[in-house]
Amino acid sequence: MLRDHCSLPTDRALLSQPPKTGLRCKMVLQAVSRVLRKSKAKPNGKKPAAEEKKVYLEPEHTKSRITDFAFKELVVLPREIDLNEWLASNTTTFFHHINLQYSTISEFCTGETCQTMAVCNTQYCWHDERGKKVKCTAPQYVDFVMSSVQKLVTDEDVFPTKYGREFPSSFESLVKKICKYLFHVLGHIYWAHFKETLALELHGHLNTLYVHFILFAREFNLLDPKETAVLDDLTEVLCSSPSGGGGGGDGASSGAPGAQNHVKER
Repeated sequence: MLRDHCSLPTDRALLSQPPKTGLRCKMVLQAVSRVLRKSKAKPNGKKPAAEEKKVYLEPEHTKSRITDFAFKELVVLPREIDLNEWLASNTTTFFHHINLQYSTISEFCTGETCQTMAVCNTQYCWHDERGKKVKCTAPQYVDFVMSSVQKLVTDEDVFPTKYGREFPSSFESLVKKICKYLFHVLGHIYWAHFKETLALELHGHLNTLYVHFILFAREFNLLDPKETAVLDDLTEVLCSSPSGGGGGGDGASSGAPGAQNHVKER
């Protein structure tokens, strides 16, 4: 590309002229500078967009819910219910609801519009079964998440549904892994597709789902505070409000460091 820009004004006759060519040199340097600036841009040739305003934090939107139920009471383990049964039931439900929520904006989440799986200043990479990091677009990442979680929740050896079958010893760690990936999907919907969710008038459903999910994860320590720090501002607003049923002093947003200005990759 540099060769193309430089070759336009530089035939052999011009190169042999004496140095009254200062203006031409300046023009060539400017052309090279433009090429270099373009090479630092995103793969599509556009400059990285400035950080957008977080529309989902505007009070008129954070107040929207489909119910005012106190979710903090709803997530508590009922008496005489096995902990693993409770985790399995709720994890499966959250998987289906988050998958459904994402499906409402999936046509807007493409490899062109979402070249990375980004939430605020954090970009997530998928790790395959061998632990190898795989860079992918947001829709690819979400597809990996939903496919892998679907495989787990339908596996009788992991999520047993028949009487007498026992949960594996690694069950809690698997649930934590699932919750981490589902959080990434929720975060991407808020960060990249809240405007579309707003246009569809589904932000009340999204807020309600997020509050329920976060309070459940807090109750059973299923999410690392460092993992959820990227959306601490949203969690604080939604889960500390009266309709959030939360009280914001513990769990995911407690003591977690605020998001930094530079892009992080996970």
